[in-house]
Amino acid sequence: MAEKVTLSKKDRLSVAWRSTFLQGSWNYERMQNGGWVFALIPAIKKLYTNKEDQIAALKRHLEFFNTHPYVASPVIGVTLALEEDKANGAPVDDAAIQGVKVGMMGPLAGVGDPVFWYTVRPILGALGASLAMGGSILGPILFFVLWNVIRWAFMWYTQEFGYRVGTKITEDLSGGLLQKVTKGASILGMFVLGALIERWVSINFTPVVSTVQLSDGAYIDWNSLPSGAEGIQTALQQYASGLSLTPEKVTTLQDNLNSLIPGFVPLLLTLLCMWLLKKNVSPIVIIIALFIVGIAGHVVGLL
Repeated sequence: MAEKVTLSKKDRLSVAWRSTFLQGSWNYERMQNGGWVFALIPAIKKLYTNKEDQIAALKRHLEFFNTHPYVASPVIGVTLALEEDKANGAPVDDAAIQGVKVGMMGPLAGVGDPVFWYTVRPILGALGASLAMGGSILGPILFFVLWNVIRWAFMWYTQEFGYRVGTKITEDLSGGLLQKVTKGASILGMFVLGALIERWVSINFTPVVSTVQLSDGAYIDWNSLPSGAEGIQTALQQYASGLSLTPEKVTTLQDNLNSLIPGFVPLLLTLLCMWLLKKNVSPIVIIIALFIVGIAGHVVGLL
C-alpha cells in the first residue's frame, strides 16, 4: 500500500501566501480561476507526483470561481482537504470538489464585503487619517500594518479551519456525508444566485402603453410654486405626499410587467444564459450577444 501523502504546514503556508494574489489574474469568463489555480499549485505538486494527475487537477480547478478575495481562504482550506483525500484514494470526484467550491463562494462573498470593505478598512482608514492630519507619520504606517496583520491572520486561520473541517467531511464517505454537504452547498449556491438575479440583472422595456391626463390637484403645479428655496421645499413636500411630477401619467411596458411579476424577465434571461452554457455555448459569445441585443433594442426603442 502506498504511503499516505499529507500536506505539511509549510505546504499550506505556501498556498496561503499565493492566495493573496487571487485577483492577480482576472477574466470575464471564469473570473478568479487563474489566481485560484496559482494558489493551489504547491499543494497539487505535493499531492500528485504523476504529471498527468497534476494536469487533471489543474484543469479541474480552472472552472469558474469568484468570491471576496479574503473569504476565499476557508474555501481553499476545504478544497485542500478534499484534494488530499482524493490523492490518497478516497472516492472524491471532480463534481464533489466543484460543488463544494461553488456552494461556499456565494454566501461567503456576501460576508466579506460588509466586514472588510465597509467596516474594518474604513475604521482603520479613519484612525490612520486622524493621525496623519495631526502631522504624524504613524498614520499611514499604522493603517498599512494593522490592515495587513488583520487580513493575513484572517486568511491563514480560516484556511486552516477549512482544512480541518474538510478532513472531517471526508472521514465519513461511506455514510454519504460528503454527498450531503455537496448537495446542500449546491442548493445554497442556487438560492444565492436566485436572490442576486433581482439585484444584478436589469431589463427595462421602454415602449409606452398608455398616457393618462391627471386631474388638477393630482400633480405639482410648477407655475404656482413660490420662487427660490421655498418653492423647492414646497415641491419636495408635495412629491412626498404622492403628487405626480407631471400632469400626465405615463405607463410603460416595464411598469405593467413589474405590476404582474417583478423580476420575471431578468429570471428568464438568466435561465436562457444557463441553458446556453449547458449547451456548451461560449460565455464570450453570450456576453457579445447580450451587448448586441441591448444596443439594438435601445436603437429601435424597445429597451
